[in-house]
Amino acid sequence: MQRKPFVPGAALVATAALAAGLAGCTGGSSTGGAGDAKGGDAASASTAAQPGRYQTLPEACGLPTRGTVRGMLPGDGEKPSATEAEKTYAGQADITYDTDRRVGCRWKRETGSGTRHLTLDIQRVVSYDAAVSDDDKAQEIYGNKELAADIPSDGSAAPSSPPPSTPKGTSSDGKTSAGKPAGAEAPDAKASGTTAGAGGKAPGKDAPTAGGAGSGSPSAPPSAEVDPQSPTAPRLLDGLGDAAFLNDKLATADSGVHRDVTVVFRTSNVIVTITYDQWSADKTMVPESQELQDKARSLADELSESLSE
Repeated sequence: MQRKPFVPGAALVATAALAAGLAGCTGGSSTGGAGDAKGGDAASASTAAQPGRYQTLPEACGLPTRGTVRGMLPGDGEKPSATEAEKTYAGQADITYDTDRRVGCRWKRETGSGTRHLTLDIQRVVSYDAAVSDDDKAQEIYGNKELAADIPSDGSAAPSSPPPSTPKGTSSDGKTSAGKPAGAEAPDAKASGTTAGAGGKAPGKDAPTAGGAGSGSPSAPPSAEVDPQSPTAPRLLDGLGDAAFLNDKLATADSGVHRDVTVVFRTSNVIVTITYDQWSADKTMVPESQELQDKARSLADELSESLSE
């Protein structure tokens, strides 16, 4: 039998081909491993917290209806001129650096029976932590406001509709509807046209008193002590956004007496703060809790519906 000749070059070519094949298999395994790692990263990214519902904010001064604002800023019974009405009810927008993150508006009307202020603040919360959603971050900020306001956290909330008005002359008129003790606000803060901070400050322990009038005197300033059993006491609110509370503070100063009612609610990643107050130069004319609370609560319901559209 004739033997085939042995060619050294062919052996070298075969060896190189075998090595290339093995290298290709090894490269395929490496590529597969890299793909698993990327897949794991994608899976981790898919579990990141989701953004909130709201990506922008409405114009604050135009959010409440004109009729609502008019009802919250009553006059002396005389119809204002068209120019005066436009100036009063149009509101003054707050100056903010990013209107997609925070907007606000304020209204004011002076009458013979006192001055009323209405302030609206709307904040859109964005979480920069991938593990914390915008909603959760907003709930954290809202919770801090609730704690600062010292709202009772017994787990109970007020019904969705405001409680019935308390008749005048009862023990809750003036004292039990007085709300939370006043904070350390400057006496002439409202008189100078500024408004109180909305919902984020804890009330003080002692309300300022005026002029040394005794508690038995007819002209004595009203008590700022709150009866926790009063239907107008500071409380959680049910049926308003995802979470809500109402605070009510009464204070006296040399310039008069004023009541501040604050409603704060959260809907997704937006926190809305309404501050509604009335000043009276006559310390015996105590602004009523029920009226201010009812109007502030009605405005909160209106804003919640508008934001949900």
